[in-house]
Amino acid sequence: MGVAEILASIDREIALLQQARTLLGGVAAVAPKKKPGRPKKEVSPVVIAKKKTVKTKKRNLTPEGRKRIAEAVKRRWEAQRKAAAAGK
Repeated sequence: MGVAEILASIDREIALLQQARTLLGGVAAVAPKKKPGRPKKEVSPVVIAKKKTVKTKKRNLTPEGRKRIAEAVKRRWEAQRKAAAAGK
């Protein structure tokens, strides 16, 4: 095998490798490994801009509202105690 034949063989291999490279070049890179759990949402910059402009108002409980909730909870606990006592 002469030098010319070796060079021709190398040129053929280079051409084949370049063809393989161009074919694989169109394919995206290897996808990253998926992590366990729910995938995170991809948020576009437009959505982020809208979120920044909208400011939510903080909601406060009035003392009357707090009192109503406390009374409702006490009634619920009382009903549970009665049900537990009747079940024994």
